[in-house]
Amino acid sequence: MTFIKRILPAALLGICTLFIFATSLSAQIQEPDVQPAPFEIISLQDGYKSGFGININMNNFGFGLGAEYRRVIAPQAEGTISFRINGLRDASEQTFTDIFFGQQIVPNKYQRAFAMPLMIGMRQRVFSSVIQENYRFFVGASAGAVAAFAFPYFDDINDSGYRESFPPVYNEPVNDIFTGWSDGNWHFGGAGELKIGVDIGSNFSRLNSIEFGYLFYYFPDGIQMMVPNQPVLIENRDPRQFPYEHTNPNDPINSIVYEDFFSPQRFFGTPQITFTFGWLR
Repeated sequence: MTFIKRILPAALLGICTLFIFATSLSAQIQEPDVQPAPFEIISLQDGYKSGFGININMNNFGFGLGAEYRRVIAPQAEGTISFRINGLRDASEQTFTDIFFGQQIVPNKYQRAFAMPLMIGMRQRVFSSVIQENYRFFVGASAGAVAAFAFPYFDDINDSGYRESFPPVYNEPVNDIFTGWSDGNWHFGGAGELKIGVDIGSNFSRLNSIEFGYLFYYFPDGIQMMVPNQPVLIENRDPRQFPYEHTNPNDPINSIVYEDFFSPQRFFGTPQITFTFGWLR
């Protein structure tokens, strides 16, 4: 106990001396200023001159395939030429499946259609001063012409503009995707697209791109996607009676009275996401 009393003052003095020395030494050492990471804005022209890609797109009309050519026209801008084949339909369509036969039916559908837009556009890079080359963000716009091929959704035997289905007495069958083409027609109009996107990767030999946009078509003469006519229901009819108005009681099916229903559709628009894969050179 006497020994501890003798060394305790000396130990406390030593600790205080070390603390004062360490504080003085820390005050003399100054940490260097944080240096910003090197950042160099690279022109697109430094990485490549042109590119070619195959794209897959998804929208409210279905899936589509296409090809795209890009050409650098300014330090941070590209010109584009694209061609695609997309489905085309009325946005109100709903598909139902027959629980007995498994056949899919779209009520009131009159025609199937495919659209083939050919567009010229421009992509402008944005945020190039704050985002590195691994992610090159763009905004873009395209415009051009579109050709659409429309063909009957069902076999309209009596040319009524409405699908009569009274099996087994009378039934107008739905065409599958490969039938009805001989009765199809071509329609021509304008197309456009507004989009934002990002090219991914610092390797300027490969093209990997994701785009989000809005695609639209306009056909001056319109396309009859949904049935132009519908039967007139008999008001307050007897449940045992034929449901539609007709002019010949002896042949009610072939004498149904119709009224106007859907008009030809001129404008088609949909959000769209596009994935593009290809190469740059």
